[in-house]
Parts: sequence; C-alpha cells; structure tokens
Amino acid sequence: MSAPKNTFKIALSNQQNQIGLWLGLANSYTAELIASAGFDWLLIDAEHAPNTLQTIVGQLQAIAPYRSHPIVRPAWADHVSLKQILDLGVQTILAPMIDSAEQAEQVVKATRYPPQGIRGVGSALARASQFNRTPDYLTTANDQICVLIQIETTIGVAALDDILDVDGVDGVFIGPADLSASMGFIGQPNHPEVVAVIEACIAKIVAKGKAPGILMADEKQAKRYIEQGALFVAVGSDTGLLMNSTKALTQKFMPSLDDAPDGTSDGDANQGGGSVY
Repeated sequence: MSAPKNTFKIALSNQQNQIGLWLGLANSYTAELIASAGFDWLLIDAEHAPNTLQTIVGQLQAIAPYRSHPIVRPAWADHVSLKQILDLGVQTILAPMIDSAEQAEQVVKATRYPPQGIRGVGSALARASQFNRTPDYLTTANDQICVLIQIETTIGVAALDDILDVDGVDGVFIGPADLSASMGFIGQPNHPEVVAVIEACIAKIVAKGKAPGILMADEKQAKRYIEQGALFVAVGSDTGLLMNSTKALTQKFMPSLDDAPDGTSDGDANQGGGSVY
C-alpha cells in the first residue's frame, strides 16, 4: 500500500480552483465544525496562532473524516519543524517568509526522503505511515508532498522568477498583509499599489504553470484574484468569522457598546477579520 494520494496537489495540477479557510483558533472542536462545511482545504496556522504539534494533530484527526484537505503553516519552515509536521500525516505545507530560490530549495529538500532530500526517516513512529502499516510509504511519500511557498516581502517579489524555477515548488502563496507592510502600506492589503503587485505576481505564477494562492476575505477582491488565475484562495478565517459575527450580535442587542472606549471600531473589526495573515 502506497502513501495516500494528495487530492489537493492533484486538483492544482488539473487547474481546479480550491477554496479554503484559515484556522487560527488552535482547537480541534472548531476545526471539525468548519471541516463539516465542505471547504476544499483548511490551513492550520502555527506561525501566528498558538498551535503546537499536539494541537495540530488533534485538528488533523478532527478534519480527517471530511473532504477538506489540511495544510499546515509552521512558524518557520526549517527541516526540523517540517520533519515533525510531515510525520503527523500532513502532505501539504505552506512555508512562510521565503525571500529567495535558495530558501525555497531548502524547503523542498526538507520535505523529501533521501536521496532526493533530507527528511529524517522515522516512519515507525509516524502517523503519516500509519505507524509502518503502510508498507510502501517510504518509497511513495515524496511524490505526494505538495510544497507551497509564501512570498510576503518586496524581496520575495523580486525573487519570484527564481523561486518559480525551483523544482518541487507546486504553488506560490502571496501574503497580502506582510506584503502591504513591506511596501509601506501596513494594514492596507487592498491599497491599489499592493493590489497591482499581487496581480503581477499572479500573472507570473500562472505563466510558469504553477499555482497561485492568496488569503482574501473581501469577497469582491477574492473573486477578482480567482478570475486572474489564483487557484487556491482562502476566503476568510475562523477567528475573523467569530469576531465579526459576535461584534454584529452585540451591535444588535447592546448598541451602547459602540460608544465604549475599547479602542475597536467597526472598521477595525472588519479589517482584522480577513487580511492579517
């Protein structure tokens, strides 16, 4: 028996749009609730959310019965963290803050067993191989790993052509929040200059035959990026949905809270709900 087929990777190679949601609550119960909604993919965030290996595996187990494909973003995509995440059974990783082809190459190597890469062999202890109950896992796992590289600085944008030439990079995710900050427009992911750079990046990624991705909770803007070729798009986050829905509910029944000096306006809530990743 071989490693499970990576349905997300297959969908991207077939140019099929994949709609996802960001998971930042670090909770298996909410992950299961959201997985039951039927998203194509769910991103478990260990960069900005308080996730550990234990909370990640709990969410993987909660998502497993559903059609949603789990993706994990580590705090940093070094070979140690990637080795541990892959052993949990993750087949798609999103590597944050990549600024060069050399960094992208190291990420790819960290996701492959030797001789193609440097991933440590510990399948007897790994959920990924069903604890060695998948006899051909070691010889088939490499082909089922999907590597998504995240560019989110002007340096990364400048290196995009070289990053796209790295063998083993399946897609490039554009981080609108950090990119806007890098361009001098912090908190403004929909600033016209930022949008222009994002659209140019999408065009380059499409031209190289790889998959562009982005997180955008603004429905109109998300659909625009999809029309331009973005294949994997997160259309919101669990934290944003919960924050905005609870804010709306208090506005209906407790309007006096709007005048409270809590430092949060409606605009702050709406902005924070979808573009801070």
